[in-house]
Amino acid sequence: MSTRTRRDFLATAAAGVVATRAGLAAPRSAADGAPAPAGAIALRVTSGDQRYAAAPPLSWRPAAGAAAPEAIVLEPGKSLQPVLGFGAAFTDAACCVLSEMPDAGREALLRELFDPGEMAFSVCRTCIGSSDYARSVYSYDEGEPDPTLARFSIEHDRASILPIIRRARALHPKLFLLASPWSPPGWMKDNNSMLGGTIRGRYLDAYAQYFVKFLQAYKDEGVFVDAVSSQNEVDTDQDSRMPACLFPQEVEVKFVAQSLGPALEQAGVGTKIWLIDHNYNLWGRAIAELDDPTVRKYAGAVAWHGYVGKPEWMQKVAAAHPDVEMHWTEGGPDYTDAAYLTDWTKWSRTFTGVLRNGARCIIGWNLALDENGKPNVGPFSCGGVVTVHSHTKEVTRSGQYWAFAHYSRAIRRDAVVIPSHGGPESVDHVAARNADGGYALVLTNTAAAARSVPLRLGARAADVSLPADSVSTLTWS
Repeated sequence: MSTRTRRDFLATAAAGVVATRAGLAAPRSAADGAPAPAGAIALRVTSGDQRYAAAPPLSWRPAAGAAAPEAIVLEPGKSLQPVLGFGAAFTDAACCVLSEMPDAGREALLRELFDPGEMAFSVCRTCIGSSDYARSVYSYDEGEPDPTLARFSIEHDRASILPIIRRARALHPKLFLLASPWSPPGWMKDNNSMLGGTIRGRYLDAYAQYFVKFLQAYKDEGVFVDAVSSQNEVDTDQDSRMPACLFPQEVEVKFVAQSLGPALEQAGVGTKIWLIDHNYNLWGRAIAELDDPTVRKYAGAVAWHGYVGKPEWMQKVAAAHPDVEMHWTEGGPDYTDAAYLTDWTKWSRTFTGVLRNGARCIIGWNLALDENGKPNVGPFSCGGVVTVHSHTKEVTRSGQYWAFAHYSRAIRRDAVVIPSHGGPESVDHVAARNADGGYALVLTNTAAAARSVPLRLGARAADVSLPADSVSTLTWS
């Protein structure tokens, strides 16, 4: 879907008239009518001991003949989905780790992650109550049944979660925030525990008000929440090892259509609802839920995790409901993996697949954890996008961090993904046009050998050398 407005069209048309009258028609791409690229191609590379390192710039040249069989062909005159952005999760664990850093070190790291001139993280997630990555299991209304939520309180979050989110949004005022619950309070569930189980039907309305109180309390603390999902990972109780809640399809439909949607509407909070918040293999469930007109009245997006299935399955939902947004909301590294620091091609290939199949954002899992993947209520072995050593407070950047750098630093809010096709089997690619008219192309070479890849953009061509096991980002005007 194009993001061009009538004003954009009129401005472009007026510029074309001026150029024609002056006898200086703007150069165009013969393939699709898009402006021909001008100037050099900036190049950034992560491979070996290089980390998002500047490489010698490349140049476009006039193309001669047909594109080579292994050329990557770009179509800048076409537009796919808009991009909301990239980021990670403000779990209780991540915010605890960050809050325990020295002030100067924490400020430097938050600037690195959120400043629009640096990593520019612009879409993040937080938890409505405890997730598995928390110092303890908690909700905002603990104890005996309290259907009126008289004792509801977000006091727990005032210590580290809210201050970290507020500072991140001060650094990036357009930061979009998704909030997801791992479990209702235990008294709302059939097992009277936040670990596993399922919600009792009689508490669906009270649970909707729990959401409203959370959103209003956060707003009172200066933190507006842009979207909520109805339940994190609707299709598992995690063997009762962690905060979780089975949310069958009929329960999610009833909750969104009859409880949560009307409650948010009546409260006037302006927060969106995203469905599923689980793996690609639930594409059929997503279609069925969106087929319900009352659900569709209140929910216009699906949140996906990448643990099971294929990103291509998001397209099944988009084909059935083309006006519904797709978002990727969880996936992270394992700190025990020997490649934790160097698996940038694995994550870049994942991100490319997500963007090529219609998702508008990519949110990693924990923003920061310590060197043992702590704190968590496990033991579990997830690693952070960054590691902050528990004693030295030294910051280590994961392979996922370096993959994110190639996307979040080059593809910004309101960019649109553009089609690209072809290329060798070992090279994944995704391209985008930013709102300022600049372009970005991310190339991921998963092969153990370097290779040269031809590019074709209309009547222009270029060649790029890709090191072995590398991620490369090209930007041009």
